[in-house]
Amino acid sequence: MSAKGEAAGVKYEEIREEIRAGTAARTLPAWAGRILGGVLEEAAAGRSSVPAVRHPLGFLCLPLERSGDLGVCLHIWTPEVRPAPSTTSPVHCHSWELLSFVLYGTVRNVRMDVSEAAPTGTQQVFEVVSQGDLDELRATGRAVHCAPARSSTHRTGESYTLPAGVFHSTLIEDGLDAATVALGRQTPGGGDLSLGPLDVPSHKVRRSRSDHADTLRALRRSARRIAAAHCSPRR
Repeated sequence: MSAKGEAAGVKYEEIREEIRAGTAARTLPAWAGRILGGVLEEAAAGRSSVPAVRHPLGFLCLPLERSGDLGVCLHIWTPEVRPAPSTTSPVHCHSWELLSFVLYGTVRNVRMDVSEAAPTGTQQVFEVVSQGDLDELRATGRAVHCAPARSSTHRTGESYTLPAGVFHSTLIEDGLDAATVALGRQTPGGGDLSLGPLDVPSHKVRRSRSDHADTLRALRRSARRIAAAHCSPRR
């Protein structure tokens, strides 16, 4: 079975129910390990049904399922893959509700207070319109101030949610490695936004796939991390 076929076997709603029922720590690591194993087999054979995309927010993204307004991805932060260059900043908000389960590592989300501050704002709001692997960042000219608000830290085996429309940045603590199963549900009328410099005009950025050799190293490293984080000692 291909990696896509394995992913399709566990739908968004099933994963969400596992997380809400508190059983995800028993099921999702093994599922994610099988997904990585399938992707590695396909990549080693020179084919791949799941692209490994260098996300501009610093992680490797494996998009596994997209059905209407619902999506399932694996997000992997790893030193094996160079981060994609960013033209704005790590502060952003989604047009979709996020529910994530931490496979390994420590993820900290810092919510941001963003307030209109024309003409004294230090950053401007960009609208992000994505089509395929192309992101169009539209400068709005809306000058804003941004300041850190409350933060939340999530460790191996924990889950977290972020509502649509909440500005935040995501940091990886206690090292360079982390991975999450990320569920997204699109919300009506929402938009993807990013904060960036005042002097940057509208522009387009094409998302790039990770180098083949880097991808293999990253996925092997991630599979080992999942196994180490969730294996039970023998009695």
